[in-house]
Amino acid sequence: MGKVYLVGAGPGDPDLITLKGLKCIQEADVILYDRLVNKELLNHAKDGVELINCGKLPDYHLLQQDTINRFLVKYAKKGKIVTRLKGGDPFVFGRGGEEAEALAKSGVSFEIVPGITAGIPVTHRDHASSFAIVTGHRKKDEEDNIKWESLAKGIDTLAIYMGVKNLPYIQGKLLEHGKSPETPVALIHWGTLTTQKTAVSTLAKVVETANYEQISNPCMIVVGDVVNLREKIKWFEGKQTENLLANEAF
Repeated sequence: MGKVYLVGAGPGDPDLITLKGLKCIQEADVILYDRLVNKELLNHAKDGVELINCGKLPDYHLLQQDTINRFLVKYAKKGKIVTRLKGGDPFVFGRGGEEAEALAKSGVSFEIVPGITAGIPVTHRDHASSFAIVTGHRKKDEEDNIKWESLAKGIDTLAIYMGVKNLPYIQGKLLEHGKSPETPVALIHWGTLTTQKTAVSTLAKVVETANYEQISNPCMIVVGDVVNLREKIKWFEGKQTENLLANEAF
């Protein structure tokens, strides 16, 4: 019997994977990876590794979740070391819980390797003492059971995953339930990669801003006063400049 590692690859920058996650890539016989995983990480895999692209484009899944679950079980039962590589963290909208359930049901040994999910201050003593992680979309035809009133009135910072397609709906729900139209909002496209693009707006104007800036998924939407800190601590833009200058010098 082999073993499965459910590994978080981090937010995009290959340097932000954990040491344990990197070891799981290096030792794997089989790697099943998602679309948002930085492909540079696969360069660390050993010779002869079997790479399986699980896809998961918006509205299109190269492999259905049930198929992925079966693959994980099948390869582990063949005695393989299997690394399931996911963007961010496997337990933050990564379906890691579903895969862990399938492995446990089949008697397959597995381990969770957490990943870094963001590089933004979701809390701050002067701005926010609470935050919530919210999905930006639901299963097809699934009823909206998100507690919008609680999110609008009871939480300081909202980190909304993959919500650009439903941004008008999200905006409407938050305004409807009492969130101030002047609440700052940041749209972070391809976070921590050299292609990162960040647009800052207000809740009232965020849909207009997203359209104007041509922001699309993958995107993290951050809603709350912590967004006002961006001008002071926008560390990643500085790193992008450093990398550009280094490449030009080379």
